[in-house]
Amino acid sequence: MRSPHHITAHPYTNPYEELGSLDDGPLEEFLVEDTPEERAEAAAQDDPWAPPNHRRGSRRKRRGRLAGLPLAMKAVVGLVVLAAFLTLADRWALLYAERRAADTLKDRLHLAAAPEVEIDGFPFLTQLADERLDSVKVTVPDVAADRVSLAQVTATARDVRLDTDGPTNVRGADVPDLEGDVLLSFADLNRELGASQVTFTPDGHDRVRARGTLPVAGHDLRLRAEARIVREGDRGIATHIGGMRLDIGELATYRPGARATEGLHLSRASAARLAHETRKAKALLSVPAVVRRLGVSDSLVREALRNESKLTELTGTPRFVHQAMRLNLIDLALDHPQVLALLGFDPALLDALPRLTRPVLADRLSLGFRLPEPPSGQVRLRDVRVEQDGIRVRLEGAGLTVGR
Repeated sequence: MRSPHHITAHPYTNPYEELGSLDDGPLEEFLVEDTPEERAEAAAQDDPWAPPNHRRGSRRKRRGRLAGLPLAMKAVVGLVVLAAFLTLADRWALLYAERRAADTLKDRLHLAAAPEVEIDGFPFLTQLADERLDSVKVTVPDVAADRVSLAQVTATARDVRLDTDGPTNVRGADVPDLEGDVLLSFADLNRELGASQVTFTPDGHDRVRARGTLPVAGHDLRLRAEARIVREGDRGIATHIGGMRLDIGELATYRPGARATEGLHLSRASAARLAHETRKAKALLSVPAVVRRLGVSDSLVREALRNESKLTELTGTPRFVHQAMRLNLIDLALDHPQVLALLGFDPALLDALPRLTRPVLADRLSLGFRLPEPPSGQVRLRDVRVEQDGIRVRLEGAGLTVGR
């Protein structure tokens, strides 16, 4: 029987021998130092770490996409880009030519402002190389024409032939055909002829109405007139003024002219008031020339001058009012100024009115103008018409030369 304290013995193992058995193991490989060539080869095999470059990837993708396009598609893209550059160059050349043409027209025509020039047709450079423009539109504002200014002259020339010494030197142009229109604006007329405070408005396809005030001898007389617009020759516009009338308040009306209905006449209201204004009625009936023109018998006049009731009865009849309105008071102004002064007329006004003859007033209200004669070719005015904003006239021209 074994003793409880008996311990089984194990064979003895030398620890140094175990360390010696590691000579050919991993420890030897770890402790042995690598050569420089081996270290360089290992570094080349190991990729160093770097953050990802997404842009480089996108460029590679784009290159890949373009590389994948067929040759025909690449050619189309190139042509589109080239066409865009050529179009841009053509437009720049067009703007430059329009500006140069506007400056030239301003200098040659002595205009206050440069006109607007629009050259139609595309492309422009081929037209310039061919020395021919399809269409050129010129708009000239504020052109002086006699007493008034034309608000706008617009003309379009077609098939313009250029006289050039190279694309950058255009000496002149031949215009075989030209059409456009001329506008005489009512707004400009009201401003330019506004010294008399007269305004012009349309009154039909060939008529203009003038309304306003005209200062005469310190009095503002109400003016009314009608003008008929007609063409005068090939290059002029004339106005025939009619219905001219100056109202002196409610006292009288002056119509220039020599006919019986023209001259200075009492208004209806003024003639009717004579029945209630005894002093004025007696002063008027005391002039024999007035009595004869009134067609009243001497016996009735003498009775009316002695009896106020008879005077009122005489001057209050419609026939007397009508006859009193037909009296031309200008005829009495020199011989009986005191009678007209009693009726309320200013002697200075009576002296100024006879000088406002029909030609004088017609000239002050004239809307006529005449286009200057071109140095070559022919320009004609056609189809005069009155519109809401002014007088418009169609313009035609042929055989014109510009710049030479």
